[in-house]
Amino acid sequence: MRLIRTKAVVAGLGLALSLVACGDAGSDSEGADVEVKEDAASEFDDGTRMKELADAGKVKIGVKFDQPGLGFKDAADDIPTGFDVEMAKILAADLGIAEDEVEWIETISDNREPFLQDGTVDLVLASYSINEERRAVVGQAGPYLVTGQQLLVPEDSDVESTDDLQGKEVCSVTGSTSLDNAEAEGMKPVGFDTYSECVEKVLDGTVEAMTTDGTILAGYAAQNEGELKVVGEEFSEENIGVGYSKDHPEMCQWIVDTITQAHEDGLYDDAFKATLGPSGVDTPELPEMDACES
Repeated sequence: MRLIRTKAVVAGLGLALSLVACGDAGSDSEGADVEVKEDAASEFDDGTRMKELADAGKVKIGVKFDQPGLGFKDAADDIPTGFDVEMAKILAADLGIAEDEVEWIETISDNREPFLQDGTVDLVLASYSINEERRAVVGQAGPYLVTGQQLLVPEDSDVESTDDLQGKEVCSVTGSTSLDNAEAEGMKPVGFDTYSECVEKVLDGTVEAMTTDGTILAGYAAQNEGELKVVGEEFSEENIGVGYSKDHPEMCQWIVDTITQAHEDGLYDDAFKATLGPSGVDTPELPEMDACES
């Protein structure tokens, strides 16, 4: 499979996210109006994982619980919110499964592959960057979103780019590509188990900055308005996709086709506007998705 690099999408999304960071990250939105397909099981071939899930009427989906705008859940929520969650709802609905029938499982960066390999989850939509190392052990379909890595710093920080953080400690989550990218840029990466923990270390001055996808940082900037800000140009391109088990390669084309149809039907646009686009900035075009292996 090839990895698609879409500069225009990254640039457009960066503008949208910089505006989102100044307002509500969409965590209180009800999301897009996704119609659950009736008699979905009849549309899938026997022996496919989609048929099995549709027949069972259950699916386990791994998402983040600590990323405002992408995947967020607190004690008062029954269902997580965010753009990744909206994409997951679209896939579940195509299986004939409503959002309240999905088993939403918190999935951190370091356990996404293990959860897919051992069957803890059927799908992962958790700011899951596509790369060849991951595709060696699990399936990844997409990308359905392209973003770039930036920096989250205190509001009163003088940091403007990676040049200002040479040899200084910046944090991200263990198991993410962000740590490697930070080291390649001359920074000293420090890993934590969750993004929330990393944010706290920036707020209390333990580390100079946090670094990861701009989508994630914008949500935290909005959640901590007046205390944190997103700075710098994107210094990586992250292709966000859907994870599935290599035991079920037939899921790849189904995922691609379902998301493509959602874009054509306007659901993709609705999902973005409800979560990452409350500023009114136009939704980025759906990136060209990678061809699935036959």
